[in-house]
Amino acid sequence: MKEKEGGRVSKLYRIEEKRVIHLRPFCPRCGIGVFMAEHEDRFSCGKCGYTEYKRKKGE
Repeated sequence: MKEKEGGRVSKLYRIEEKRVIHLRPFCPRCGIGVFMAEHEDRFSCGKCGYTEYKRKKGE
């Protein structure tokens, strides 16, 4: 069985010049600090289940 890779908070942020940029949106229900998981067609919160669907380029 494959070992599960632990979550790394450092993968959720990027540093540009003197600014810290978060790469995924925060959950609007749970508040700042709870990141949403990125899927192919949506973002979803694992804590409360909130889901936002990504918009296609044509829409």
